[in-house]
Amino acid sequence: MVADDEPQLTRLREGGEQALAETLLAERDRLHRIVELRMDPKLSGRVDPGDILQETFLEARKRLARYLDNPAVPVFVWLRGVALDTLIHVHRRHIEAQRRNAGAEVSINATAANASSTANLARSLLAGNTSPSNAAQREETHQILERALQILDEIDREVLTMRHFEQLSNDEVALILGVKKAAASRRYTRALEHIRVVLQALPGFEA
Repeated sequence: MVADDEPQLTRLREGGEQALAETLLAERDRLHRIVELRMDPKLSGRVDPGDILQETFLEARKRLARYLDNPAVPVFVWLRGVALDTLIHVHRRHIEAQRRNAGAEVSINATAANASSTANLARSLLAGNTSPSNAAQREETHQILERALQILDEIDREVLTMRHFEQLSNDEVALILGVKKAAASRRYTRALEHIRVVLQALPGFEA
């Protein structure tokens, strides 16, 4: 399953912690983008994606030997999983700190995090197209596209996020979701068609 990753796996086996640090550095921009997309807005000003990636290295170092014993997924997919696990842990730690400091009921707001991810995805999709030059029209277009993303099937939206925003391959997406490659591809095509129809209906917008 990870035959294409064999050279990278060999480097990790032979180089240990140093090789892991170099691998994370090589993938830093991509992982930073993923963490930034999925970070709960409540953490703004308290934690940044760079902090998450520093902790990701520490956690990956702990898990490395176990991963190398049975590398069932490619190295990047494994690192992505460690980064998202770390993000969840940091969310919980800071939310608990807020509870103690403020004495208020605060919870991890999945809805807010999803809304942030959807807003970022909408901006990313618009950035690759010719959008209206008028600021008010751009904002309206963004809001319409965001609503269109929100009504997508959750898995379809996740596939679109991973393929377009995280720049994962169809094989990687299928592996992460535990579905067949053809199913992942169909979901991506369906989500893109939904967004294309929405965009084409907007005045002053050229897809």
